[in-house]
Amino acid sequence: QVQLVESGGGKVQPGGSLRLSCSTSTPITDLYGMGWYRVAAGNQRKLVAEVTRREISDYFSDRYGDSVADRVSISLDERRRVVTLQLNRLKADDTAVYYCNLDARVYVTGRRRDYWGQGTQVTVSS
Repeated sequence: QVQLVESGGGKVQPGGSLRLSCSTSTPITDLYGMGWYRVAAGNQRKLVAEVTRREISDYFSDRYGDSVADRVSISLDERRRVVTLQLNRLKADDTAVYYCNLDARVYVTGRRRDYWGQGTQVTVSS
């Protein structure tokens, strides 16, 4: 069973900042990426930011959602399997459930697939 442990979230003031972390202790054979997506009420899941690599490459690169690209930063500790998201200048539109994503080949199955955390609510409101 792959478990992703998410932390952070809650209620934040408009203009404030948000920091979310996600980690896994699941034995991983190959790590391809970790990141954060979000689902706002009535909307589809959308990328916030992720750190990923192509299967043929050893190098990771960042990818950002269009609506947050100028306000977001993300970092991945490959060895500890921890991804941390920082989102600044928060707006009401950032209110959503944020989900951690892991793209990996795990030891127990030997297969590459996406795994998702349980989600953490972020509410931007005064």
